[in-house]
Parts: sequence; C-alpha cells; structure tokens
Amino acid sequence: MQKKGCPYGTHRVISPKGVLPQPADVIDNTMEIYDNEVLIDVKTLNIDSASFTEIEKRAGGDVEEIKKIMLGIVEKAGKHKNPWTGSGGMLIGTVAEIGENYVGDLKVGDKIATLVSLSLTPLVIDEILEVRPDIDQVDIKGKAILFQSGIYAKLPEDMPEGLALSALDVAGAPAQTAKLVKPGNTVLVIGGGGKSGLLCLYEAKKRAGVTGKVICCGGSQKSEDRARKLDLADEYFHLDATDAVAMYNKIMELTDGELCDIVINNVNIENTEMASILACKDGGLVYFFSMATSFTKAALGAEGVGKDVDMIIGNGYTKGHAEITLQILREHEGLRNLFKEMYA
Repeated sequence: MQKKGCPYGTHRVISPKGVLPQPADVIDNTMEIYDNEVLIDVKTLNIDSASFTEIEKRAGGDVEEIKKIMLGIVEKAGKHKNPWTGSGGMLIGTVAEIGENYVGDLKVGDKIATLVSLSLTPLVIDEILEVRPDIDQVDIKGKAILFQSGIYAKLPEDMPEGLALSALDVAGAPAQTAKLVKPGNTVLVIGGGGKSGLLCLYEAKKRAGVTGKVICCGGSQKSEDRARKLDLADEYFHLDATDAVAMYNKIMELTDGELCDIVINNVNIENTEMASILACKDGGLVYFFSMATSFTKAALGAEGVGKDVDMIIGNGYTKGHAEITLQILREHEGLRNLFKEMYA
C-alpha cells in the first residue's frame, strides 16, 4: 500500500514546514513514490537560462566545477533550485512507475518533458554524463518525481527530443505572446535573438499582423543577425538592455515618439527592468518572462518615472503552451532548422 500524497507535493516538504515545494528550502527526494506520484528515469536536464548563466559564471566556465555546483545544489535541497536565481528549468525522461491513485493518461515507458520547474521537482542525480554549456542542457543518470498537479508534455514523434525540449523549456513565453498581442500592436521583444525571444517574435508578428509593428532588440550583433536572417520582425537593432536611456531613445526613434503597446523581456541578465518600462507607452503592457527580473525594481522603477503600465510576471504556464510552441517549429522551417542546429 503506497502512502497518500498531496496533489501539490506538500508531503515532500522538509523545511520550512507549511510551504509548497517550490519556495521550500529542502524537499524529500527519496525515490519511493507516493500513491499519486510518477517516477521518471531522467535523461536530460534543461537548466533555465538565468540559472545556467549564473552557475557558469560562478564556475568560471569550468565544466567540472559546473557539475560540482549542480550536484551540490541537489544534494542540499533535494531539487535543482538555483540558490542565487531561485529558478530551475525542466527535464525529459521516461516514465518508470506510476502511483496507484495517480489520475492521468501516462503509462510506463512514455517519454515526457515535465513542464513544471526543477525548482520544485524532487530529483536525484546519480551521475552527470555531459554538460552542454552553449544550450544549457545537462545529460544525467538520475530519477525525478512528478506530482499529481505537475503538468507535462508527451514528446512528439515528428521531431528530435533535444529540439522539443529546447522549445518546451520556454513554451510559456510564445504562448503568452499569442494571448497578449492584438492586431495593430507595436511590440518590442528584448532578447529577441535568444531561444524564447525568437519564438516570441514569430508569435508577435503573426498576431500583430500587417497593421502592427514588431521590433527586435538583440544583445549583440550576432543575436540581431540571427533574428534578421529569419525575417521575424519589422525592425532590428542591438544594444545593452541595462542602458534604459539608450533603449528609450532608440524606441522613440523607431516609433516616431509613440513607444510600444507591448514590451516582452526575454533576457537572462539583471537590471533590464527600466529599459522595458521606458520603452512602453502609458497604458501599455510589459511582460517580464526573464527569471533575472527583480519585481521590486520593476514596480518601484515604474513608479519613480511616473509610468502607468501593466506589468505581467512571466508565468511559465498558460493553457495550450506546449502545443502552441511545438506548432511554431512545425510552421516555420527557418526556426525549426535553427533550433535543430543549435539544440538537437
């Protein structure tokens, strides 16, 4: 008889008591499943961009040191919750065992990508097989637990696993973009040359239509060129997104002083809140998908410059996000080929 578990995984929380698994400091990562859990044989961890960037920086770029830091995080917390960014990532693996009272359509042997953060997922890493710093992916031997409330996607059969994983890791961003952008909107995507940024550009262009305007801001000439080559926007430039005044001046120039209806922030570095806010018109909307965002800086910064804008936290989940994101790769051959080249 398996032990009864809470749908949200609170039975796994060790400290502090009374919180959910994501904000918890330590969770129980013993791999004996409760009655409503799923045990996964893990193949690959996709560490979120802000988290991997921070770990790589602290490791001085040394792969063996990256491994030590990751193993230390999991050993201490029972999950891969980056102590500096608070974020995690996601994983792909194979269903190994299903609790007797688990409700869902999974069966043993299914290949899945978890669509909940590693920052709340009980995880054991037996061995790190390979670290791929260029794409934030880490192959491991290990196991993980999916709670009853945990969302997932069965891996599609029409694309490589690495390709699907790389897109599903940021599925919330293009799906939210699809919901937010309306015909005729002027949209700025900051970090437009990165993984989530490229997908957001595609959705923004599709939704804004011929009467709208989509602007891509890359962090470098290389990232700007990557988006330009795929013809995903109407305007392209690159600059340091921590320079709020430079961003404001550039967007004033590109919009004839109108600024943007929607600003989508996809960057993986700190201190880009004000560039996003200043680029947005009064009554507009800023969507912070970046896990490097300080919401204190955003809220107080907007107040400090007298900007009346709506600001949305980048919830990694919105209904249909996996399907929307995989469909982008099916629709746009250029994006699909780029993602294959970079991640598959």
